[in-house]
Amino acid sequence: MPPHLLSRPLPDAIKTEVERLFLDKVISNLGLCVSVYDIRSIEGGSIHPGEGCSTYKVSFRLLMFKPFNGEVLVGRIIGYDDKGLQVSLDFFSDISIPGHLMQFGTVRGPDGRWMLKTEDGDELYLDLDDEIRFLVSSTKYPPIPIDQKEDDPPFAPMQIVGSIKGDGLGLLAWWAADEEEGEEAAEQEQEQ
Repeated sequence: MPPHLLSRPLPDAIKTEVERLFLDKVISNLGLCVSVYDIRSIEGGSIHPGEGCSTYKVSFRLLMFKPFNGEVLVGRIIGYDDKGLQVSLDFFSDISIPGHLMQFGTVRGPDGRWMLKTEDGDELYLDLDDEIRFLVSSTKYPPIPIDQKEDDPPFAPMQIVGSIKGDGLGLLAWWAADEEEGEEAAEQEQEQ
């Protein structure tokens, strides 16, 4: 622990240092560290010769974000390209929904946006900032690239692949309209 933290109460200082080391970082096969849950134990407190830092053996628990396959999440569309959609959960943005995992009938429109062509002939566009409900298909932890070209996208240590194939998945607006129609029909039946 750095010397500037030694004036603080020990549990607070250790929690600050653990947060600095782990918070907002991806640990391979565990997920994204969201918070330090608690400090279980603190042992030691030795200072090694030539160093100003004290060393402790600490047992702690972290709160991790790692969605399981099949989990349903709600995010916001932040981009699209010829491969599919990019989605954000505000605190995590490395989520993609490829074109082959979208609802049957979803195609790219003439302006490049993705749209769902319904059986009725309607065209429902998937626009930026729309809220979308998706199913987690897989979570990947790619190896750190040795050489990265200048025009390559930034390295993402954890990538989530989602799907909107299935009932209840897709834009929240699609299903909200269906729910409102169902409620109106139920009210009309009760009145009769």
